[in-house]
Amino acid sequence: MKSQLAIRIGAVILLLLGVCLGYINISPFIGGAFQDVVPFKLGLDLQGGTHLVYRADTSVLGGRNIDEAMAGLRDVVERRVNFFGVTEPLVQVQQSGDEQRLIVELAGVFDIGQAIQIIGQTPFLEFRTERPEEEAKQMLADLGIQEGEPIPAGTAIPDDLFYLHTDLTGRYLKEATILFGDGQSSLGPSVGLQFNDDGAEIFRQLTRDNVGKTIAIYLDGVPISTPVVQGEISGGQAQITGNFTAEEVRDLVRNLNSGALPLPIELISQQNVGPSLGASALAKGVNAGAYALIAVALFLLLWYRLPGLIGIFSIAFYTIVLLFLFKLFGVTLTTAGIAGFILSVGMAVDANILIFERIKEEVRRGQQLDIGVKEGFWRAWPSIRDANISTLITSTILFWFGTSIIKGFALTLGIGVFASLTSAFLVTRTFLLAVGFRNKAISSFLYGSGIK
Repeated sequence: MKSQLAIRIGAVILLLLGVCLGYINISPFIGGAFQDVVPFKLGLDLQGGTHLVYRADTSVLGGRNIDEAMAGLRDVVERRVNFFGVTEPLVQVQQSGDEQRLIVELAGVFDIGQAIQIIGQTPFLEFRTERPEEEAKQMLADLGIQEGEPIPAGTAIPDDLFYLHTDLTGRYLKEATILFGDGQSSLGPSVGLQFNDDGAEIFRQLTRDNVGKTIAIYLDGVPISTPVVQGEISGGQAQITGNFTAEEVRDLVRNLNSGALPLPIELISQQNVGPSLGASALAKGVNAGAYALIAVALFLLLWYRLPGLIGIFSIAFYTIVLLFLFKLFGVTLTTAGIAGFILSVGMAVDANILIFERIKEEVRRGQQLDIGVKEGFWRAWPSIRDANISTLITSTILFWFGTSIIKGFALTLGIGVFASLTSAFLVTRTFLLAVGFRNKAISSFLYGSGIK
């Protein structure tokens, strides 16, 4: 008797928990008290926003460390858009033939000009060494230009005509600071650079090998400082001087610290996804899920009677908990994610059906209802366990190796599998035991098939 009372108290607690979580979930749509607490995060395809495609110039690497450089490029662009307050940006690397591309999706940013500015304000910092004079003369001669003659208009001049690319770029920058004149170079403000350990070693080698020569500091492809190396410099510190105003130095330091691009990039595609298109996709996804749930609920109720009714509540509880988990963990919902969510609902229904079938078998064998429910659960467990483990393995592989769209699908499906196990073995079991009937005739009717 005490055991039955405890089970029913547990059922009431679960019911109240479901109501509370459900209210939190729907607060943004009804203007409830929790409408601004942990809102749903929608992806570009549901919320709308800006889609940008950049082409990275990897020629400066000479075919070396391309993957590492692209990963660094992705990281600094992501930091850049985060710095400007863009929530949940999607920045990913994509290879198209011989080209390395960077895909940037900014959900909620509808001004393409603003989006391009966010990315474009990130400076590309590069150190170059002086090209030998004879090589420069030969390159000019190959272009049909004689020394001392003006360069004809329209002539394409290589950007490395006078200065050679090196490995020392903004990817090795640790910190940029504001400096003021030290009486040697300039009385105006300048920018101090501190490289990380790898960058410090590269800088030391560059200064050691180029004593008495010029090392040019390029920013966004423009030389802004061309100091002559007086000797080997260790410690990884450098200084950018020029005719800067205090405001220009502040902006440059801020931009360098928020992410100096390890590679130059060029915008090759831009697209704006309107909010109405995203709202339409969201509405269609929600409607599809609602129709699926209604169809499943009718099937469960007609075929399994009382267990079917409890299964409907279990699926509703599962849906509420899963949506709350999406909000709690900040899962960005996309159309692919909604598909994964709907699929996980189907798996939760499968688990309940396996349990109900085993319970029916136990009741038909003459077992008492409470014993039949317990035995039915344990007999169904191996099948449910194996099915969910295989799904979790698949979700993990998809999330690890898939693109952003596939990752959204895999994440919602994986979270859904965990939630469905909890729903089946906590909610369904508790309510089946809480509403048990001792009369065998009633039990046989309520726990039998409703369709012959």
